[in-house]
Amino acid sequence: MSCTALTKGRGLTCDRVQGGIKYVYFGVYDEFQKDANTNEVFGTGIIVDNGEVTDINMESGKDLYRYATPIGTSSLTETITGTRDTGTIMYAPQLTLVLNQFTKEDQNEIKLLGTTKVVVFAQLYQQLSGKDVIVCLGARNGMYLNSGTEESGTAWGDRNGYTLTFDGMEETPAAIVAPYSTNPFDNTDFTNVSIDIS
Repeated sequence: MSCTALTKGRGLTCDRVQGGIKYVYFGVYDEFQKDANTNEVFGTGIIVDNGEVTDINMESGKDLYRYATPIGTSSLTETITGTRDTGTIMYAPQLTLVLNQFTKEDQNEIKLLGTTKVVVFAQLYQQLSGKDVIVCLGARNGMYLNSGTEESGTAWGDRNGYTLTFDGMEETPAAIVAPYSTNPFDNTDFTNVSIDIS
């Protein structure tokens, strides 16, 4: 007897999609409002239902911090590792964030990111029904800045800036955020979600 059952097949979809990340949003893990009465799956103030983030509750006065990324540079991956002998499976989300140009403000924020457990939302260039797809990473266990580089470049035309790598370990795959109406995170079920863009 199988433990679970499949629910559907998958045909070919449109063969023209865009890669890459447009924006990355960081939320401090402890600033999501935990409330056992709201059917939270993970206890972080983020409700996931069938692989979709259907509700986000943040503490009043707290923000998601948006980072714009140069086109064609940043990416996310999720490595799935299953073990037959122990019967376990885990999902390891990873975000590689590229930021151009050195600034003292970035230096200070990177230092803070290195000491903070975060939940990451990645707004992709891919669209569904005219809206950008947003992926949530680290909803249960958070994400950490575990490696990175500061690169000056060598030649006149080389890039200088930062490459930052955030890692996590989850029991379920990354969830897609429910479609927004006009602007990301303006969903009526989301509470106290405001965006800091500067």
